[in-house]
Amino acid sequence: MNEKIQSVLNSLPHQPGIYLMKDAEGTIIYVGKAISLFNRVRSYFQESTDHGPKNRSMVAKIEDIEFLVVNNEVEALVLESNYIKQYRPKYNVLLRDDKSYPYIKVALTEDFPRVYRVRSFHHDGNRYFGPYTNSGAVDATLDILNKLFAFRTCRYDASSWAPPRSGKTEGWKQKLLNRPCTQYYIHRCVAPCVAHASREEYDLIIKQVILFLEGKHDEVLKELYTRMEHAAEELNFEEAARLRDRIQAVEKILEKQRIINTEEEDDQDVIALASADDETCAQVFFFRSGKLVGREFFILQGTRESSPGEIMSSFLQQFYESSPHVPAEIIVEAEPEDRPVLQSWLREKRKGTVSGGSTAVSISTPKRGDKVRLVEMVKKNAQEVLEQQRIKWLTDSQKTQMALEELQETLNLAAPPQRIECYDISNTQGTNSVGAMVVFEGGRPKNSEYKRFKIKQVEGPNDYASHQEVLRRRFRKAAQTLTASQSMDMNEPIGETIEELLTSSTPIDETAEQPEKQDATLHHDWALPDLVIIDGGRGHLNAALEVMRELQLDIPTIGVAKEQGSHTKLDTAEEIYIPGSPDPIILPRNSQGLYMLQRIRDEAHRFGITYHRKVRSDQTFKSVLDEIPGIGPKRKQALLRHFGSVRAISAASVEDLAALDGMTRDAAEKVKEYIGKRSV
Repeated sequence: MNEKIQSVLNSLPHQPGIYLMKDAEGTIIYVGKAISLFNRVRSYFQESTDHGPKNRSMVAKIEDIEFLVVNNEVEALVLESNYIKQYRPKYNVLLRDDKSYPYIKVALTEDFPRVYRVRSFHHDGNRYFGPYTNSGAVDATLDILNKLFAFRTCRYDASSWAPPRSGKTEGWKQKLLNRPCTQYYIHRCVAPCVAHASREEYDLIIKQVILFLEGKHDEVLKELYTRMEHAAEELNFEEAARLRDRIQAVEKILEKQRIINTEEEDDQDVIALASADDETCAQVFFFRSGKLVGREFFILQGTRESSPGEIMSSFLQQFYESSPHVPAEIIVEAEPEDRPVLQSWLREKRKGTVSGGSTAVSISTPKRGDKVRLVEMVKKNAQEVLEQQRIKWLTDSQKTQMALEELQETLNLAAPPQRIECYDISNTQGTNSVGAMVVFEGGRPKNSEYKRFKIKQVEGPNDYASHQEVLRRRFRKAAQTLTASQSMDMNEPIGETIEELLTSSTPIDETAEQPEKQDATLHHDWALPDLVIIDGGRGHLNAALEVMRELQLDIPTIGVAKEQGSHTKLDTAEEIYIPGSPDPIILPRNSQGLYMLQRIRDEAHRFGITYHRKVRSDQTFKSVLDEIPGIGPKRKQALLRHFGSVRAISAASVEDLAALDGMTRDAAEKVKEYIGKRSV
């Protein structure tokens, strides 16, 4: 700890505020809030405090600390949010691209208000709905709204179409357009521009748009039914028919929302999390008056070493800081840190978003009942979204190329590695050991060339030797072909070689050891990889390099392992081992190259562990029943289906076994005799 930090620690007040951690370059790397700055900031530097990997890494980089004193905890929370949004510190949980989420704006400050998409939210007297994560979904929503409610979409200054709302007409002169546009003729605008609709009639349409976006669909339908009946009484059947069609369209949309609803009358947001690597997906379901009216997801970065409570707290801060609406109840999967402070802050924000009624906001974490099932449903959606985002990243050609170029530079390769093969070993304490090979070409998985290996030559838990066996079986034929090709080019004329092959009468030695059936499917004409990844550290890499030298193959090979000393889900980094370097390479956590390496390594692990489980499951049954003479697959299936387990078969009498369809007394006696010997 340097003298500057020590002097700051000595001067910290026992008051609420925020603190800014800075590195040697003066960059803010963390922003935090505290009820007592003195207690909170000093806790980072106390040896008795059990810090996680993230905090230990951060503290090691702190060279200076600044703090700001405020009046209360809510002010500290607001100030913390502003600093995080402005500086986006490395060690804070950050909402990805939070400045670019679109909103739907109802421009109430305009004459004859428009409804359109915007990229920012302001307290300017207009109504905003959102934020949304998908611009396409916003545009689709606007299209549906325009079909249901014929508001204008043009950008004309409408101040001259009707007298001012204030009633002061001095100096005002009505100026209408010559004719309505196409929108009027396709029933998507009521054409106030040519006085086909009064200001009052148009305001009623905008009111219905707002009610619809708020989820108050019953009020919208009630108003439409009243207008339709009135039009029919006035014998305006054409208008009544248009209103009838609009009612049917609204009801059709609502049918999809009635599938999921709650008994609550207040507005609710239900939030759940799904995490993987250094990212977390926060999924939000919006319930209005008991009906599900929409859902959105948001990606948070830098969450690898953060607790669910910390992630939830950070998300609530960043999401509702820019949200135009705060519901009365927020149901969350994980209890957020500083829940009372968040509730107080949200209560103040809700005052500005509701007119009349209660402004109370509750944040709850249900333990049982219907609300738990709601949270589980939202969490399942979050997990699906996170997986979709992973796949989407793999198909993003720009990011993929960036990742490959970063790997080229980091690993000092001659070109971006277009074909990458990754190898992983899976076993249970050395038993049922299997190997897995996955192939990525152009940064995308090539499933047709994935390969599984059953380890046959290694006894016990020896990952080094298992990797060597897998690599020999993968590259042996390719190495032989390459060596033969080089020998042919250097020593023999091609014509003579072909002639010798055609005229050769040397018999095939059928007694010689032939390649195993599983290896026969290894296509030695596959392209050699530009990069081989071994799931493991320095020892695993050295074992792999030994095989490469033995086969005389010059293929760039690296090892990828978790950072030493970090074997939990909260690992801080990946270590990349390369030949000839004593120290591993550690890429920054936002590295595209690191992201790709992790995806490839995780895919190899998934593929390997799936095969290992299958082999282990098959071995469990094979060792007991499949080795009994006279017991084939059908009899085995009949025995297991009837008795349920080998233990139950062992306890059954010979008569019970022989009574099964397909069994004989001789077969039953063999089963009892064999199982009896195995149990001795």
